[in-house]
Amino acid sequence: MLSFILLISIPALISSDYIITESEHHESNFANSFMSNVLELTGRTLKKRSTEEYGKKPERELEIYGMKIESKVTSRFAHNVVISRVVNRANESKEAFFEMELPKTAFITNFSMTLDGVTYVGAVKEKEVAQRQYQQAVSRGQTAGLVKASGRKMEKFKVSVNIGPTKKVTFELTYEELLKRSLGKYEMNIRVKPQQLVKHFQIDVHIFEPQGIAFLNVDAKFLTNNLTSIVKKVLTGTKAHVSFKPTLEQQHKCPGCHETILDGDFIIQYDVNRDLSAGRVQIVNGYFVHHFAPASLPRIPKNVIFVIDHSGSMSGTKMRQTIEALVKILDDMSTEDHFAIIIFDDTIKTWRNAILQATPSNVTEAKKFVKSISDRGGTNINEPMLKAAKLLDKAHRDRQLPERSVSMIILLTDGDPNSGESNPTKIQQNVKSAVNGRYNVYCLGFGYDVKYSFLEKMALENDGVARRIYEDSDAPLQLQGFYDEVANPLLLDIKLQYPENAISDLTQVNFKQYYDGSEIVVAGKISDNNLDFLIAEVFAQTANEQLTLQTEVKVPEAENITQQQQYIFGDFTERLWAYLTIQQLLEKRVSAETNEKKNLTDRILELSLKYSFVTPLTSMVVTKPEEKKNDTFVADKPPEDATFGRQQIQQNAPRYAHPGGRAFASDFGVISKLIGHMPNDVEMPALDWVDSDPHFIISINDHSDAVCFNVDGKPDAILNLVTDPHTDFVVNGQLIGVKQTENDKKIKTYFGKFGIVNAKMDLRVEVSTQMIKVLHGEEKLTFSWSATTSLTRESFSISIVKQRNLTLTMGDAATFVVVLHRVRKNHTVHRDFLGFYTLDSHRLSNMTHGLLGQFYHEVNVEIHNIHSGLDQSKLHAKMIVKGHKFRVTRVYEKDYRLDSNRGTNIPCWFVHCSGKGFIDGIPTDYVVSSLFDSLHSDII
Repeated sequence: MLSFILLISIPALISSDYIITESEHHESNFANSFMSNVLELTGRTLKKRSTEEYGKKPERELEIYGMKIESKVTSRFAHNVVISRVVNRANESKEAFFEMELPKTAFITNFSMTLDGVTYVGAVKEKEVAQRQYQQAVSRGQTAGLVKASGRKMEKFKVSVNIGPTKKVTFELTYEELLKRSLGKYEMNIRVKPQQLVKHFQIDVHIFEPQGIAFLNVDAKFLTNNLTSIVKKVLTGTKAHVSFKPTLEQQHKCPGCHETILDGDFIIQYDVNRDLSAGRVQIVNGYFVHHFAPASLPRIPKNVIFVIDHSGSMSGTKMRQTIEALVKILDDMSTEDHFAIIIFDDTIKTWRNAILQATPSNVTEAKKFVKSISDRGGTNINEPMLKAAKLLDKAHRDRQLPERSVSMIILLTDGDPNSGESNPTKIQQNVKSAVNGRYNVYCLGFGYDVKYSFLEKMALENDGVARRIYEDSDAPLQLQGFYDEVANPLLLDIKLQYPENAISDLTQVNFKQYYDGSEIVVAGKISDNNLDFLIAEVFAQTANEQLTLQTEVKVPEAENITQQQQYIFGDFTERLWAYLTIQQLLEKRVSAETNEKKNLTDRILELSLKYSFVTPLTSMVVTKPEEKKNDTFVADKPPEDATFGRQQIQQNAPRYAHPGGRAFASDFGVISKLIGHMPNDVEMPALDWVDSDPHFIISINDHSDAVCFNVDGKPDAILNLVTDPHTDFVVNGQLIGVKQTENDKKIKTYFGKFGIVNAKMDLRVEVSTQMIKVLHGEEKLTFSWSATTSLTRESFSISIVKQRNLTLTMGDAATFVVVLHRVRKNHTVHRDFLGFYTLDSHRLSNMTHGLLGQFYHEVNVEIHNIHSGLDQSKLHAKMIVKGHKFRVTRVYEKDYRLDSNRGTNIPCWFVHCSGKGFIDGIPTDYVVSSLFDSLHSDII
């Protein structure tokens, strides 16, 4: 017997007129009765607010009574300290949360909690070391990932701790980042979200720039016009001070209410004074930093080939936004520039089949062509990229382009290559060979499902960068904004040179181009202790001539001037050097070969540990006090691919208040607390699973209810759970039956084995109750459940917790967890069995199908005519799905994720007749012939 549960939303049942309260049950009407069922497991239900309750000051047992954000910026390097003080005013222990969003380019360097006079300090450790502590936490039902994506430019750090009655806790987080100059300014973004009024709130930013500060802008988007005077700015030559210290009264969103205005971004923008010089060098304790961004240079012409994906997945908004952006970009091109346009699906089409000058007539004709583009077909990335390189080759060979010009290929795609040459590695090799170091390749990945790591490597191997274009209403502005960054090249073949025998450990000194509005930063170590003068030379080509610039710095004098500044934080030049070195090594590591990659990894790890940076190779281990036991949490820096799509779901989800002051990430976040054993410090991702006999449970984004149904299964039958033909990804499960059953009764079944396939990675994983087999190319590995271990490869990783669970992460695809259930030894009826959980199903394409896969994307479910039946304890209703109408009954099913013996009851609407009309086709359509076979059926 197969039991399916599908989570859906019934938004009409939750509105702003209801608040969650403790252990109060109201069953006078259906809504209260229904929510009593839904919230029964947490002891919470919904209570209608009385008229008197509106306008009353809410009682807050956990209060943030102090928050200070202090930043010191010296020569664009920012050192930020966030201190939050929380008091528990309740007469019982409460869980206090510290949550901070910080820039993705930042590295966390320190975190501590002070409770009862004792300070608990986080320690940065090698990821594998931290992983072992992570597994220990997971085995206790805890989780670890404290740092996660939180939008386009931010990551979220979050931790919690129990504090006793009337006790206080102080959280302190330190992070550092090099402010990058873009479009003529530096930008510092401080996310302000205390979610309550704070008695002592303060932002204090000190900036020191030896070149002199040209302008300073502050934008607090959450402030109304009449409150902008709260922000204080002081600018005096080389120094600036920004402070923001609103009183309690000024924080009120409206007179008499208790909502706070402190909800948004506090943005500081500035630039420094510039001239046509070799830039500015600063020295502290034997390390120097050199900033170079010359002004008043003539623009160099550029030659751009736009390679635009117009495959079927670009349909609708994406295609419209791309066309809108291209039209504006073409309008902005200089008449000195040259351009070509290639569009591709599973074939390619080139406008004019040549590179043409951006004359008004050519631009007008190109815009007509762009406006006629429509979506269709598959995704052949290899052929148009090679065609672009050939067009540039021919144009240069025929001397059609200016001798001193910048040639670039800008690729925009939203998908993985699935037509023509579809092997990502082979495409990267082909493009690198065709470009041969002569042109820049910029890769723009549009949307959630794009294979970003593939694009990133292809760009970095060809002197470019990759960017993600977010699926929002401002996507055209994002596209145009990127183009603006590379629209005005000013220098070619830049080389910065320093005394050969006196300087060591230099960061990158050779740059192919310098664009207007950006900046080149070089740092290094002065290895000659007797060096009196540091000479920095710059060699480059302008549009018209060879440029040579030089600056000379007296070392003792420079050190003395810098160290006297009150804004200096320690050895900032050394930390900036380490930060910049790590960032550049991480970029090199993306495209490095095996041996070089190991050397780069070792060096990154060495520097990350020495300077306590949380980087992709390290984690911060936080051991916190928790009811007389220590719980270990691990803060990891999330990779771009592993976090983006999940973040989007969280960002767009509604939030509901928790009585302790906490907010859930979505509707499903509410039900996850009652069904789901999801840890308190993790925002709820989309989560889909199959467990027990088996129950199928599927969350769809922010959905908060469940639908369930039964399908008969036979022992040894293999059922397809997921098939994604777009990514060549398959998950199948083989059924096992109980040891014995009564006469004339159906055999109860479980999943005893799973087969997971990723054909593109040449990866097969077979998981049974006895062992785990991994086949990766020619590599064959076998693991038992008897030990905690992990395996990491470039494209995937597997982590096994002894006798408990297995986590499989497949590069840019989804992450899966297989849970092992052990029954009593020599049980006369039941056998050991497995459960399967999908943590981020949105990463699979919209072509995904299978018993689980068909529900990975939005399903419209309507519930009507809810009423009691003959049995007053049960509710009945009418359900409408895909045009089908059928009767459903309110029942409970089991979730066995943590309690594998008893499970937890989950309320759901039960669909009769084996789910007829609810699933596509009939149950036998999902039977496949082998454990690694894909679903071949007309229902896909």
